[in-house]
Amino acid sequence: MYRSKKHRLEFLKRHGWGKAKISTLAADASFRHYYRLESEGRTVVLMDASIDSDSIGPFVEMAQYLRDLGFSAPEVITDDTEEGFVLMEDLGDQKFNTLVTKSTNEEPFYERAIDVLCALHEKPTPSWLPPYDEDILLAEANLLIDWYWPALHNNCAPERARQSYQDAWAEVFSQIDFGPHVTVLRDYHSDNLMWLTNRHGISAVGLLDFQDALIGPPAYDVVSLLEDARRDVSRVLVEKMVHRYINRSNATSESFRETYNALGAQRNCKIIGIFTRLWKRDGKDSYLDLIPRVWRLLGQNLTEPRLQPVRNWFDHHIPVDLRVKPTQ
Repeated sequence: MYRSKKHRLEFLKRHGWGKAKISTLAADASFRHYYRLESEGRTVVLMDASIDSDSIGPFVEMAQYLRDLGFSAPEVITDDTEEGFVLMEDLGDQKFNTLVTKSTNEEPFYERAIDVLCALHEKPTPSWLPPYDEDILLAEANLLIDWYWPALHNNCAPERARQSYQDAWAEVFSQIDFGPHVTVLRDYHSDNLMWLTNRHGISAVGLLDFQDALIGPPAYDVVSLLEDARRDVSRVLVEKMVHRYINRSNATSESFRETYNALGAQRNCKIIGIFTRLWKRDGKDSYLDLIPRVWRLLGQNLTEPRLQPVRNWFDHHIPVDLRVKPTQ
């Protein structure tokens, strides 16, 4: 349920921030909004998730889990799960995506981000998180056919095309060794990572978006980091970081790379669908400009031999000349 500005100000007054200077921070692809509050030389961040208040509980719980393990999730100062507000620690403005774009050497940032995943994947998984199972993976992959196909063809996909798409994914999933079960943050990319100059080691990486975490395959967040919809990451750097993860986690190289490409393809299908939905449903057309990059990433994933069933489906139903930024 959406809460008005009045509700937001009432929440701030109750917790001693009613007279704070308020500045708007960038919103994300969800319905959440963020504000920086400044009062008496101190700053905090307000997350307004009043349209999506169900995400507050998982956010608070995961933040505490990560902090208890030594990771730099923001400290939650107070929250209201009913109204959908969270007051939390301000991790600053040093976003990875800004820093790596300006830097002449991206590698140290990505090395630290990979090391965070290696450390996280060694930890026990939270008992309350559900599994990232094949049903969820398939439902996410379906977002492409649910949203991109209608935008491309101005009608829904025929049932035969939809069923063959799902059958192709089911065949791929049945052949993939997803590896051990670990905590998957699911939105682990440069726009959700902060660089904290006053901290060291893995704690120098601030984590922002983790309320959708599940228990699933280790490769997923590695893909999320390296196949970034918002910026180009060189193939040389991708290979170095995949190699770093494999070496530090003692993963089997061939199996991990197969899983990496399968999850990369699944995730990129999901993103193409989500970005199209953000345009068609929510009026956020800026995400359309990112779709060509995601198609390129998907094309790279589909060269994986294990993905032949999905590759064949795309070659037949959405050939290369139709893998474009939708315009209808």
